[in-house]
Amino acid sequence: MRNNIPGNIIYLRLALLTGKEEKMAFKTHRTLKLNTGSSIPVVGLGTWQSGPGEVRNAVYHALKCGYKHIDAAFVYGNEEEVGDGIRRALEDHVITREELFVTSKLWCTYHRNPQKCLDEGLEKLGLDYVDLYLMHWPVPMNPNGNHPLFPKHTDGTRDLDTTWSHVQTYKEMEKLLATGKAKAIGVSNYSVKYLEELLPKVDVVPAVNQIENHPLLPQQDIVDYCHWKGIVVEAFSPLGSTDSPLFSEDIVLEIAAKYGIGAGSVLISYQATKGHVVLPKSTTPSRIQDNLHLVDLDTSDMEALEKINKYRCTKRFVYPAFGVALGFPDKPGTVA
Repeated sequence: MRNNIPGNIIYLRLALLTGKEEKMAFKTHRTLKLNTGSSIPVVGLGTWQSGPGEVRNAVYHALKCGYKHIDAAFVYGNEEEVGDGIRRALEDHVITREELFVTSKLWCTYHRNPQKCLDEGLEKLGLDYVDLYLMHWPVPMNPNGNHPLFPKHTDGTRDLDTTWSHVQTYKEMEKLLATGKAKAIGVSNYSVKYLEELLPKVDVVPAVNQIENHPLLPQQDIVDYCHWKGIVVEAFSPLGSTDSPLFSEDIVLEIAAKYGIGAGSVLISYQATKGHVVLPKSTTPSRIQDNLHLVDLDTSDMEALEKINKYRCTKRFVYPAFGVALGFPDKPGTVA
């Protein structure tokens, strides 16, 4: 299996001398090639859990700072604000639509009708198309339940659509490509087990698998499988969480001191050095800008970061209570 950084990645090394240390910063506009032939910016702004009134300004500021990739989702409930930030940037000639890469995601209660979810999302975003459309979770939920997004049974368990499968959903998503409203399609939160169920039955290999990824949850089995199949890995929650123990991890702090950057930049650089797309989220202007300050971590840095999972417990920060076994080794059984 291929686990090396693709050879077509071109980055600019900028020498930043501090004492005897030479720090190497990645070019801000670094990209990866998708299996569609299109390019995707390595760093994108995540918009999950961005509060009302915050994400609009965060998106606009990010685009002014040099971001070219915005990661959104129907279920986040803020696509109108994301669209406002994009629209303002377009109107102010900060960026053109052709330069911008926008991702959105299909929510679980729309698995039988991806076209409807996409159309509703595009209307909120104020866009004619998205560059990438992902299945958010491979878990169909009842589209006619007691809540439009999070239907439950009377006993409190999630109301799943048990007569529909994630494979059927993806086949419906394939039809979106012909409409021009989604330039590429992919998946999110897919384990190797679910990818093995999907790939033999579909015509279009997912361009991307977006998964939680950080030194406490490297998920190397999924990474290796995706590289083997030509699927780009995107890392959400690359910092772990807002109170993540990774921020006080000695190895992370030592590398941060070595390069004169923050712990967050180390964790984001870890993903970029592995050849992943990375999606840090913030609404704070200074942090949004700092998250672009990537460095070219050397082999010793990467080996040290990889060791964290060897002596710390595996930690997954995002796992909704679907009550479904999704095939992740750290989450056996059906109880989320």
